[in-house]
Amino acid sequence: MNDAIFSQIDFGPIKEFLEDDNVTDIEYNNEGQLFIKTLDKGVYRVERPEITNALIEKLAFQCSNVMGKSFNMAHPFLDAESAELRLNFIHESIATNGIAVTIRKTPAKIRLNKEKLLSEKYVTESLLDFLITCVKGHCNIIVSGETGSGKTELVKYLASHTAENEKLITIEDTLELHLDRIFPHRSIIAMKTNNIADYSDVLVTCMRQNPRWILLSEVRSAEAVMSVRNSISSGHCILSTIHSDRAANIPMRMYSLLETNLDIDQFLKSIHRYVQLGIHVKGYMSAELGRFQREIVEVAEFYVDDDNEAKTNIIFKKNIDGTLNFNNPTKYLRQILGAQGIIIKEDLFVDAEGNSTNDGNHYEGASESLDNALNGENNTPEVENQNLVNEPVMNPAPTLENNVQMDYVNNVSNQNMNVDFTNPVNNQYVAAPTNPVNNQAYSENVAVNNDPGLVNVNNVTPNQVVDNNLQFNYNFNPNDGDLL
Repeated sequence: MNDAIFSQIDFGPIKEFLEDDNVTDIEYNNEGQLFIKTLDKGVYRVERPEITNALIEKLAFQCSNVMGKSFNMAHPFLDAESAELRLNFIHESIATNGIAVTIRKTPAKIRLNKEKLLSEKYVTESLLDFLITCVKGHCNIIVSGETGSGKTELVKYLASHTAENEKLITIEDTLELHLDRIFPHRSIIAMKTNNIADYSDVLVTCMRQNPRWILLSEVRSAEAVMSVRNSISSGHCILSTIHSDRAANIPMRMYSLLETNLDIDQFLKSIHRYVQLGIHVKGYMSAELGRFQREIVEVAEFYVDDDNEAKTNIIFKKNIDGTLNFNNPTKYLRQILGAQGIIIKEDLFVDAEGNSTNDGNHYEGASESLDNALNGENNTPEVENQNLVNEPVMNPAPTLENNVQMDYVNNVSNQNMNVDFTNPVNNQYVAAPTNPVNNQAYSENVAVNNDPGLVNVNNVTPNQVVDNNLQFNYNFNPNDGDLL
């Protein structure tokens, strides 16, 4: 559609929403119901009695005339798009409760920046730095999520971190990326498929243009899947999006789009071999934040191991309860980045004991207790009236400083608990486990002066259980080492 002509279309009272940068989508249906979607509130209904079926029909006819198409019972669907708008109309002969339209705004701008991502808890700082490093290391990345979750915006943000001298080609069936307009000084070709040139045709020409990066706006068909597969196997870098329920399921989702009898193991291995990362973005109304929240909830690494098996490593996952799990990238991803001259630490996110190695493994503005928990620290400096309970499941006793040994176990989940033996004073340590579960903790020590919270390192007998019902109170100040 010609943008100059499109700009002359009379949107009437809808224009106020088109001019509002906070509005991303406008929907009209059901005989006068108007819904808008904003960046901060999500989807909600607004009352505009002046926006009626007649107004929407007038708008549809204006668009059809400009495009040289018909919109009637014989042609009940109409798609129209400009540089920054995408419209879809459904005729009342199909939408039996009245004409319907959805307007999606696709502005030529990058809405995301690092400060916004961190302040709105979209992603942790360490994970964001890692993703940008992967882009600079030419990793192939596919972003998944539901409609309206912000997949395309994240792809645009990641694409903005590609090198200035690297050529980009975007391939879309509907224009959304607009990278050629956002970065007019860069070598970028924006290609659009149509009924004459499909994905396969466009991809062949794309390869001959010698791009470093190929950006597909969305993998939504078998044709697009094969385009991705052929592109990455030929050495080009890919950034794209797909509809999937989680990052780890992206390869299987791509296979389901093929609708073919292609060997599943062979296909999955090819995806795991050439696609390094999957990112899942979620958008929802947050009761805690009081606004519509978009965030990265999972990052998966795909690889083929030394036994030629397709594997998935969940590098990051946000759980339902809000806790964050991190795993280090495998040697396979480190090797890929290393080939590009980028070296990342083996313990990038967690150390050998499972503790956080990076202060950025949390959301900006998170509470101190959450920060400490994510950093593997005891966030309860003062413990009172903790019940010491016996637990039959024993773990091998770790050797601590001065050859002190102690067995410890989480009596609920049977997982190791951290015990703080720092800052000895006169060979005495505070010897109670951190992070008790349900106010119960298990500790093996010998009471000194009838105080089970204090252990003398010269008189420790491993595997001696303190009486189940013993209570203790202590407050340890690591700064001066005194028992208060």
